Amino acid sequence: MTRDLGVLAAAVYRSQHNHLRVLDVMTGCGVRALRYVVESKADWVWANDGNLEHRPLVEANLAQSLSPHQYHLSFVSAREVFAQCQQQQQRFDWVDIDAFGSPAAHLAGGLAATRMGGYLYLTATDGKSLAGQNSRRSLGQFNAYARYHPAKHEQGLRILIGLAMQQAQLQHLSLGPVLSFFCGKTYRVLLKLQPVGRHADQDCGFLGYCHHCGQYTRVDWRSLPQAQCLAHPYERPLVISGPMWLGPLHHPPTLKAMQEQALAWDWPRQVSLLDIMQAEAPLPPFYYPLAEIGRRGRMDIPNRDRLIQALQNQGYAASRTSVAAQAIKSSAPLSEIVVAARRVISG
Repeated sequence: MTRDLGVLAAAVYRSQHNHLRVLDVMTGCGVRALRYVVESKADWVWANDGNLEHRPLVEANLAQSLSPHQYHLSFVSAREVFAQCQQQQQRFDWVDIDAFGSPAAHLAGGLAATRMGGYLYLTATDGKSLAGQNSRRSLGQFNAYARYHPAKHEQGLRILIGLAMQQAQLQHLSLGPVLSFFCGKTYRVLLKLQPVGRHADQDCGFLGYCHHCGQYTRVDWRSLPQAQCLAHPYERPLVISGPMWLGPLHHPPTLKAMQEQALAWDWPRQVSLLDIMQAEAPLPPFYYPLAEIGRRGRMDIPNRDRLIQALQNQGYAASRTSVAAQAIKSSAPLSEIVVAARRVISG
């Protein structure tokens, strides 16, 4: 699904700008680079992989479907690719960094290789660090302190975005999230490079979680010394994660265009996923697993769709989340969600 989303977004970029030059820094077997040309209609792709043993396979995969003028192959480190881009002043519409672990070491090079208005597509696979199971490592790999809580995988996406934004600000640039997706152990975020804005960091901050009542709180860096659980002030300390991106995970207009492309290609699963992404985009930066709601209310797990409908009937915003199938996002406090869940269960 992560490849499908990338291909859809790249196809939308190509249709809107009439050009698409792709740098696939860690191409693996070359299939992703191939799809950018065949499906997204990229004009040209540079496919690179650091493992020279992949050369016969990548060459065979690309030569089978592409003309020589449509691609360039190399088998060097990502660092060498970015150095070459800088020396030759090459900029790409789309830079794909499908890194293992953390992409932190490649962010400066990736930003420098992306044209203004272009897209940077990042991968992280260090789930333990991003989910708060190894907080010391998260600080070293992602420049953020991640703590464990029920919405840990959305936290991972937000920390990854925050890491990229910190690097962009060092270069007097800014990044805007286009889409964010978690699947299995993989975190993928697509970011648009843009000039630095006046309030580029206004949606960056910290996320507080109270293990006692289960409620989340957004915490601005200025408020860190006074951070406390609103339900139990001065009694229950908050678990603080961050810094991270706390704004929307997706850009709804782009998702809408991607959805139209998915309909044209007859991709129903992707259409459904993009529906969920559009619905969750404006909601708070966390979610509540249904199992956690049941545990908090000491009851059976409520039906997800009926619970969402019940919350909407009460005037709250609520939706499914693309991050976890058995979870919901809502503007309602957890206490109200539990009450609504009891009503759903009781019929």
